[in-house]
Amino acid sequence: MKFRLTGLFVGLILCALCGLTRGWAQAGGEDAEQEKYKTGFGANVKLGIDLYKALKPKYKDLVYVAPIGLEDTDMPYVRAVEEPGDDPAQPERKVFISSGFVDLMNNVAHAKAIDKLEKGFFEKYLVTLSKEAGDKALSELPRLSDKRFWSEDMMNEQLSNFNQMVGMVVAVELSHHYLNHYKKYADRLKNSENKPVPINTLMLPAEWEESVKQGAINALNCGFGIEGVKALFDCIDKMPQRPPWTVYFLPPDVQVKKVKKTLEKIERDFFAGKTE
Repeated sequence: MKFRLTGLFVGLILCALCGLTRGWAQAGGEDAEQEKYKTGFGANVKLGIDLYKALKPKYKDLVYVAPIGLEDTDMPYVRAVEEPGDDPAQPERKVFISSGFVDLMNNVAHAKAIDKLEKGFFEKYLVTLSKEAGDKALSELPRLSDKRFWSEDMMNEQLSNFNQMVGMVVAVELSHHYLNHYKKYADRLKNSENKPVPINTLMLPAEWEESVKQGAINALNCGFGIEGVKALFDCIDKMPQRPPWTVYFLPPDVQVKKVKKTLEKIERDFFAGKTE
């Protein structure tokens, strides 16, 4: 059964619940270590609101003020959606993320952080991740009982990686609304079984590149760097085989080295004040 949570009011409730959950997890000792991430559903809702606030003014009327919706589904995905709003003439243009998406971002962010302590950890994890079909909850990272993996410095690094990845990925997906990609492909975003079709399988390369550019500017304006999403793209690119869900994050024919160079240039231009 799929349970969907959307809207600003629900988002604020989730933010509060997220804080309570963290408190319970920390009180639970070692048995609750897997719940100690500060990056649950509520944190994602808040992040989406922050991305909205950082948008260029001309784009704000084209997306919903609380643009992240949440779906309790094991497969990791992110997808642009449009829902009816209170005003029939003004639909709510959002991005839906799955619970599997949150798990993926937490795992990759943590694995990348652990790799600084234990070289090779990240590479080993991506091999395991490449075997995850998305038909059940993602497996947790190996050896999570190791207390070194939960140090304050480690969790700060995990949090930074997570925010950078989610900020960029959601910002890119959100751009499909204000760049009119969603409108262009709306009638093809469901298959004959009424299941979502990743927009990355439909877009032209130039359209995806423009989304990366505008999404990166949005994320940078929100205070998120590019290192996290570079790690995510590397993770997908280096997989021995890519599970079907990876196309929600990276089109199949994209050259990751080129994308990383593009992101690095956008970041340099941003800090040099050269971005539009």
